[in-house]
Formats: sequence, C-alpha cells, structure tokens
Amino acid sequence: MNRAYYSDTIHGFLRNSDTEILGTLTKNSDFTVEQAQRDAWLEEIAILRSALRATEGAIYFEYSIPRMGRRIDVVLLIGSVVFVLEFKVGEENFAAHAIDQVWDYALDLKNFHEPSHDCRIAPVLVATKAPAPHPLVIPVQSADGVLPPLRSSAQQLEETVNEVLRLAAGTPLERTQWETGRYSPTPTIIEAALALYGGHSVHEISRSDASAINLSRTSDSISSIIDTSKQRGEKSICFVTGVPGAGKTLVGLNMGARHIGVFLSGNGPLVEVLREALARDRIQREKARGGKLKKGEALREVKALIQNVHHFRDECLRDADRAPIEHVVVFDEAQRAWNLEQTSNFMRRRKGVPNFNDSEPRFLISCLDRHADWAVIVCLVGGGQEINTGEAGISAWIESLSQSFPDWHIYISPHLTDSEYGAGRVLSALGARPKVVYESDLHLGVSMRSFRAENVSLLVKQLLDLEAEDARKTLHNVSSNYPMAVTRDLRKAKQWLRDHARGSERYGMVVSSEAQRLKPYAIDVKTPVDPVHWFLDGKEDVRSSYYLEDVTTEFQVQGLELDWACVTWDADLRYARQGWQHWSFCGDRWNRINKADRRNYLKNAYRVLLTRARQGMVVVVPPGDANDSTRSPEFYDPTFEYLRAVGFAPI
Repeated sequence: MNRAYYSDTIHGFLRNSDTEILGTLTKNSDFTVEQAQRDAWLEEIAILRSALRATEGAIYFEYSIPRMGRRIDVVLLIGSVVFVLEFKVGEENFAAHAIDQVWDYALDLKNFHEPSHDCRIAPVLVATKAPAPHPLVIPVQSADGVLPPLRSSAQQLEETVNEVLRLAAGTPLERTQWETGRYSPTPTIIEAALALYGGHSVHEISRSDASAINLSRTSDSISSIIDTSKQRGEKSICFVTGVPGAGKTLVGLNMGARHIGVFLSGNGPLVEVLREALARDRIQREKARGGKLKKGEALREVKALIQNVHHFRDECLRDADRAPIEHVVVFDEAQRAWNLEQTSNFMRRRKGVPNFNDSEPRFLISCLDRHADWAVIVCLVGGGQEINTGEAGISAWIESLSQSFPDWHIYISPHLTDSEYGAGRVLSALGARPKVVYESDLHLGVSMRSFRAENVSLLVKQLLDLEAEDARKTLHNVSSNYPMAVTRDLRKAKQWLRDHARGSERYGMVVSSEAQRLKPYAIDVKTPVDPVHWFLDGKEDVRSSYYLEDVTTEFQVQGLELDWACVTWDADLRYARQGWQHWSFCGDRWNRINKADRRNYLKNAYRVLLTRARQGMVVVVPPGDANDSTRSPEFYDPTFEYLRAVGFAPI
C-alpha cells in the first residue's frame, strides 16, 4: 500500500519538475486541491530542493497516519534517521500545538509502524518565515530514539538535517523494507470511532500481530451471524466477552457502522464524548472539502449510530407494538443493564408506569422480537465492570432467553462461564436447549488499550485479588515498557505525568466516587465534571484533563481511556492482611460497607480506574494526617506498602 501522495528517491525528486511533482500530489489527493494548498506544496518543494541538494535517501509527501486520520507533510529517510517534517507555511513562530502535532506524528511511527520501531526519528517543525533559532541544538539522546521536536526556519533546514545525521550513526535504512513494513495501530476508542465513522474498516485500524487476538476475527464472526440471520429470517443474540481494554466497544461500533445498526450504551459520558468527537470531526472533514456543516446537523447524523440505551428503551416503550427501525442492535457493557427491581422502580417513579414487570434485558430483547423477520442483538460483556446498584449482570440476559424467548439462536463466548462474568450458574439452564453455539472467536482475551504492555489487566486482577506474588511477577514483566509508580505526594505525581507525556498524549487524574476525604488536596468527587471538555479539549482549556484540576470517577471514565493516568487512592478501599476493607464516608465518619454487592462495586471501581492508562500510571496514596481522625495514616500506610511490595516504583 502506498501511503504517500508522492514518493521517490531524493535524487528522483530533485530531477523531477515542480509541475510533475505537483501533478502527482493533486492526482492522489483525497480532496479537491485548492489554490492555497497548491501554493503551500510549491513552497515546500522549493525549500526541500535547497535543503536536500547534496543528500541521498527517500522522500514522501503527505504520508498517511491511519490511526490519527491525518497526513505528515513530508517524511525523509536519510541514513539511519527518519525525519518527520511539519511545514507551517508563512508562519514566523513555533506554536505549541504545532510542536505537539509533529511530535505526535513521530510517536505514531515509533509505536505503530514496525520498521520504525528501532529507528532514530527526528521530528522537525519548519516555520517558513521564522528567523533561524540560534544556536542550533540537536538533543540526540532519547530513551526510545524519538528526539524532542526540532525547530527550523526554511533557511536552516539543511543545517538541521546534516547536524542530526552527523550525530546519529547507524545502519542506513532500506527504503523498500520501510515502505512495505506493517502498520499496526492501536487506536483509542475515540480515534477508532472517528476512523470507523469516516469509512475505515476495523481491519485498517486494528493490530494484526500474532501476540494479540485479531479484532477483525471477532468482527467477521459477528458479521457472519448477522448475514446468516438475515438470510434465514432468524433472530439471534451474541455474547462477546473480553478483558478490560480488549476492544469490545470497537467491535460494537464496527458492527453498528457496518450493518446500519445502532450502538447502545447506558454509559452516559461515553455516549456524550463519542458523539461530540464524531460531530467535531464531521464538521472538520466537511470544512476540508470546502463545505460548511452546522453543529446541530452533525450531531443529528451521529445520533443515528450512537444512542443512550435508556432513550432507546423509552422509545420502544412509547411505540409498544412497533419494532424498532434497526435490525442490528449492539449493547455495550450489557452486564450493566438494570435488574427487575431497578427497572420497575424507575418506571414507576420516573415514567409513571406502574406494574412494569420486566428487567431491562428482557424488555430490550422483547423490543427486537417484535420484528416479523429477523433481528440480531450483540451483547458486549466486560468482566468485573459492574460498578453501580441495580446492575443485573449477564445472568439476567440468559434467564430472559431461557424463560421467554425459546426460538432465539444464541451464540456464546466460551469464556462467559469464567467467574468474573457471573453467568456460570444460569448458563446450565441452556444445556438442553437447541440453537446454542459456543464460538471461540467471540472472546477478546488480550488488552489492546495498553499497546506497551498487554498484561496490565491481568496485573490489576491479581493486585485486587491479593495475589501478591503473581502480581509481582506480572509487574516485573511489564514495567520496562509500561511505567508504574507510587507516591505519597500528589505534586510529584502530577509532575510525573507531565514528564512522561509527549506531544498531545492525554493525561489526567482519576479517583473513586467514594473518595470523599481527598478534599485537603483540592479533589472533590462531588464537583460535576463535563466529560466532553475533560476528554476532548486541549491543553489551553482549564476544563480539560491536562490541567490536572478536575478529576473523573469510575462513572465518567469507564469505557474511555488516557495515555497516562494518576490514580489517587483514598481510604475507601484499604489493604489489610486478612483482605480488603471497604468503607463509605457519610457525614463526619467512615462506615464499613457490609453488603457483598456494594463491596464488589467498590473493588470494581478501582479495577476500572487502574485499567484506564495506555502507556503508564502513577498511584498516589496520601500520607494521611494524624490530627484528622478521618484521614489517619493507618488508613493509608498499609495500601502504600502493599503497592510498593508488589513492585510499584516509589517516587
């Protein structure tokens, strides 16, 4: 696959005319090329002719970055170095956002383009009208071979390239090998949603290496079930399991987009963030084509794909005899659907519907059962993700099928019997039922959230299950690529995040919703946070995660992710040799949590928080205060020592 609009040896580039190069760029462009873009390309060509006149290598204009849905202005392969050039034509200054942009491009190649994994990568921001920065400083030392962004004027570009080459010895890169190398992205859920909504397939935006279960296999398996159900006029339900960060939501979004279905989630923040991200991207793509799209119109388009499950339920309740428009419905985190008691109480109190006698799973299946021909429900099931009162667990879906829908075909991940999914007991009720198929491709067993260390979810499970020795071994295996630290000082933790994040890598603080004694550190879990601003806005916005002022809890962050996370651990979950102690703060004191389900919710809250980071995390366990009975050091010290004993690096 040719990822560039124009590519050649540098010798060939210097020999070709401006007209030939511009013609190739224009011909291969995805959009209508306006005069401003032609002028920019011509200026870049002129600058590069001068800078590369005595250089050998390869050159690529408008090189595609699939994960980010953007293109690098120019990539150069010279000697042992990959140069990533971002031109700001007509600019006199080196803006912070432009520095982050070129750094992001370099990091993307480093992390996801296999031939670039072991290369020296030099990101260069070229502000064409800027005075030359003096003296020229080339920081050739970097932990992973990606240099901090270099600033260059048009006149200084030749000197910049030559100085990097002088200081970076190594085996010259082989052009064909680099061009044909595999690109294996691991997108964030937001990036994945943007790519899928923009017309890419899950095959293009997911990894395909042998160490990870290929998301495309699961998508293809579900698609086959959908196609078969449609052809035969059958009603089917699929249960897809996966560890935290394995890509269940990505599979669900892919099915919704691919089969003109709807992606439903009871996770309000996830729905809000994805809708806003898609709408913003839709507006930008329309603008790039020379058009104009209003925000309201963009949001209306997006809402057809992504909906709140409760709104879908209410619509089906209003049209009690009518089947929904969609034949394919995906339920994200299906185990979080409400049980009979929670649904009945809500319907009575909020909807004025007395005597409602269905659990949410049973009612939702009944809505799709209204279709006269065919329908498919895809249930995405997370293990250990129940974090709120009234969540039915996956057993309510199985019970509903057993009791009320004998004709439905059931396709089940074999891992649904695992303890963390809580369905083992009720699955036995399906033993004698026909039309039940166990399909191995419906399980995603490897976390894709952390592309640096895929066993983070295993580590967190071992940590929370108090399997200290196993956790210690797992952490030892992953910590070289996935930094994990622990500290008593929130200030140091914030600086740790800033030091580790590069470019626009997103970082932020997450805490348990029960963490009510962090107020002395200016952390108030009762203060409302807008997840749209927190997850999507930039470093200049005080409402964004970057400012490290607002925090999100497990309710806002579930299903979403950060590159780097700070988990601040309060006295609600306390380590003790006999097991975790579970507490809730009410009034002026901590009270023990005795109900098993509430203890499980609290444990799962920390499971969610500890699996949000893609690249690394720091945990803050405050020192407490001997003069404050609600923050006694004895509430915190054992937890800190436990984490340190497991292997979290103290700072």
